Amino acid sequence: MSPDDLSAQPSIDLAGKKIGLLSSHTEPAKAAEALLRRRYGWVEESEADVLVALGGDGFMLQTLHQMLEDGVSRPVFGMNRGTVGFLMNDWLVEDLEERIAGAKAIRVAPLEMTARTLGGDSFTHAAINEVSLLRETRQTAKIEVSVNGRSAMPELACDGVLVATPAGSTAYNLSAGGPILPLQAKMLALTPISPFRPRRWSGAILPDDTAISFAVHEAENRPVSAVADQFEVRDVVQVDVRLDRDRSLTLLFDPEHALDERIAMEQFAT
Repeated sequence: MSPDDLSAQPSIDLAGKKIGLLSSHTEPAKAAEALLRRRYGWVEESEADVLVALGGDGFMLQTLHQMLEDGVSRPVFGMNRGTVGFLMNDWLVEDLEERIAGAKAIRVAPLEMTARTLGGDSFTHAAINEVSLLRETRQTAKIEVSVNGRSAMPELACDGVLVATPAGSTAYNLSAGGPILPLQAKMLALTPISPFRPRRWSGAILPDDTAISFAVHEAENRPVSAVADQFEVRDVVQVDVRLDRDRSLTLLFDPEHALDERIAMEQFAT
């Protein structure tokens, strides 16, 4: 169907259902936005009860983080105009109202990272996928891992360590050798990144109400950064991580393409 065919058709009103549209700044996403604006009528983003997001996984994470910052959570139906699109639905122009009405709602809770630096500053950021600690220099990081206030590993020598949610377990966590967590598992993955000592420690799977803390040893000589999704805090000495159920987010998926099933099927990917 050509753009001329679309522009000749009457607009389908989604504004009455308080559905808004937003897109990333990439060329494919902007082209898709233009098509949808000719095909449908939309409410302003600030007035929307439901959002349609056009882009890739990075844009979806950006959209979700913005809602966390604004304190307003609205269901998001993503359509992939990026690369992988793990958090997105297929891109289709037609039947959008019906797809949204029949979508499967998946709720995800973010992690909350509180990081304290060598300079005494404290920063708090949310993470939908993972919180990761990473060495900043050629020297191995030395990190103490505590679980619910008890030192579980007095010193982990490594390139880093991360905590992943089920939604993020197929991302960096999987690449680092961590487990895939079913979305309904109510667990967190604690995964080392290139561990040196203890060399054979492969990590842990913990209940999602666990409070996890990291203390950086020799922080001045072996600097470490902490990253909550895309938010980085450098030169940290202490990082506390917990699940924030009070700020859960809702993603909408076509029932045959839902996130929970996709995560489960990643266990069979080759």
